[in-house]
Amino acid sequence: MVKEIYTWAKAIVFALIITFICREFIFSPVMVQGESMQPTFEDNDKIIVAKNSKIERFDMIVFHAKNRNENHIKRVIGLPGDIVEMKDDRLFINGKEYKENYLKSNKESIPVREHLTEDFSLQNWADNAKVPADSLFVLGDNRRRSSDGREYGFIKKDSVIGEVKIRIYPLKEIGIPK
Repeated sequence: MVKEIYTWAKAIVFALIITFICREFIFSPVMVQGESMQPTFEDNDKIIVAKNSKIERFDMIVFHAKNRNENHIKRVIGLPGDIVEMKDDRLFINGKEYKENYLKSNKESIPVREHLTEDFSLQNWADNAKVPADSLFVLGDNRRRSSDGREYGFIKKDSVIGEVKIRIYPLKEIGIPK
């Protein structure tokens, strides 16, 4: 009996250690809060983030927001060294126009003559016209209701918790987000 309890205790401790290691260093569950990424993510969606991914342009990430005690989910628009501008609802990075297909349904929901995203450039509000070496520039998909890089500037790379890999709730929406 004692040997069986010892065996079970070892198995439970081992499982807890593996769970801790996975959650701290490999992946973590996160609950989306707010409407800044609609329709890509809705309030209370549950996602899994990978903590060891290489962050690339247009990846969706979760990060700890500076000057706030909360985590945010946004889309990476500018990488270190990038010059980012928005003109007439079109995104330009380093002078090249990029299509933002993930904004299609948001753009369709506004009047024809209005823009989803107001014009801006990093040079207008940042000390540096380029994204700094240790930082990222992020925007929410719901541009009219997103507190993002236009409001709080660049985010430090070391504030990134991870890259969004999969939605696990609601069950009808389970899968890899686009």
